[in-house]
Amino acid sequence: MVKKDSVKIKERKYRARRHSIKEGIFASAKASFGDRFVSPFAIAINASSSLVALLSAISGLLGPLSQTFGSRLIEKYSRKEIVLKSVFLESLTWLPLIIISVLFYKGILTNILPLLLLLSFSLYIILTNIGHPAWFSWMGDIVDEKHRGRWFSKRNLITGFVSVILAISASFFLDYTKKNNWIMFGFITLFSLALLSRLTCWRIFKKPYEPEIKLRKGYYFSFWDFIINAPKNNFGKFSLFRAILSFSTSISSPLLVVYLLRNLEFSYAVYMIIILAGTLFSLTVLELWGKLSDKYGNYKILCITSILIPTIPILWILSPSPIYLILMPSLISGISWAGFNLTASNFVYDNVSPQKRGIASSYYNMLNGIGIFLGAGLGALLIKILATNYIEPILLIFIIGGITRMIVVFIFLPKIKEIRKTEKFTGSKTFKNTLFKEAGPTLSEEAHEIMSIKKYLETK
Repeated sequence: MVKKDSVKIKERKYRARRHSIKEGIFASAKASFGDRFVSPFAIAINASSSLVALLSAISGLLGPLSQTFGSRLIEKYSRKEIVLKSVFLESLTWLPLIIISVLFYKGILTNILPLLLLLSFSLYIILTNIGHPAWFSWMGDIVDEKHRGRWFSKRNLITGFVSVILAISASFFLDYTKKNNWIMFGFITLFSLALLSRLTCWRIFKKPYEPEIKLRKGYYFSFWDFIINAPKNNFGKFSLFRAILSFSTSISSPLLVVYLLRNLEFSYAVYMIIILAGTLFSLTVLELWGKLSDKYGNYKILCITSILIPTIPILWILSPSPIYLILMPSLISGISWAGFNLTASNFVYDNVSPQKRGIASSYYNMLNGIGIFLGAGLGALLIKILATNYIEPILLIFIIGGITRMIVVFIFLPKIKEIRKTEKFTGSKTFKNTLFKEAGPTLSEEAHEIMSIKKYLETK
């Protein structure tokens, strides 16, 4: 009886993971039609470069604040209920952006539309992030620890591929509407598709199994307690490293859209191809990063990718050639951030107990968001006050961003350690063994799970 119950739970988790991948596909569609075009939309309605940078700053601050609030909701409501309500309300926030597009086309209130966009986007960020702790905790309970890296890499591979195809298609569509003086119609169409995609996610979230979570008495700890103890524990040190790296990254990264669309005057299609080239490159290495993290630990992958990340902003400004931008900064960015983000997420799972995942991830993201807010705010300030005769201010900001990333990596990364028992990492030999010898065992493990589920269904 116990064995049957165990197999039944495995079956439910297996189906929940399949639903998660389906939901992820439509979430990617929402991002491809909506999130990726918010900054280009801001430029299209004549927002200043500083306001474009502030969009990232606001998302960095309001997102984590909302997650901190959302983490407490797990005490009173099921994680599934929290996610369903937040996703539904989030989908409706695309309506104000559609209205702003109409107003700009009609020439109504054009001077204040950038500010209205900032306010509407802020509401979107709040509702998007309220449900994240519940979703993060929920996903952690349906994916087994020993397969976590490979499963999330598989999910990211599928959703990333969808994202690339849809975003490039959307950019060509937007270029077509711009050429025919229908640019606002193009944004209205994309934001409407984003709304419909998120509503589809909401429908899918109704189906999957949610394991019961038991919150032990005394599980809660305040953000202040987290900050005080951060330098004393591994997860806290990692959270501080991530936050300060986000600060240094956000000095220049929000201005990339300004650099490509305003300074280099690329079309929407060329801009999106350059940006999504990084995503495409990341898809080619996601499975490899997932296997390496499962077998050799997350810290080693963090070290490898963190060495590459400081070079990215410098590479963006060395040449205006689209081919160069695709084959150099986009390539390095895609490969390094794919491994870093995957293992950073898994690092949280490894270092935090299931009962504390929701609140710990919200505090982790809170620190990360503060870093993004301060970094993007500094970038927005620098683009307004820097004045030099020998180099464009935006290029100088990219150089500053690269140098600060390098300093952060070399100071903070050595203070973190791996807590899982892992195999020894031996450089190129490890990559070779992982590429050519890991496919068999991974397939048999998944096949074994499916066979167990089939046997259970046959006995029902």
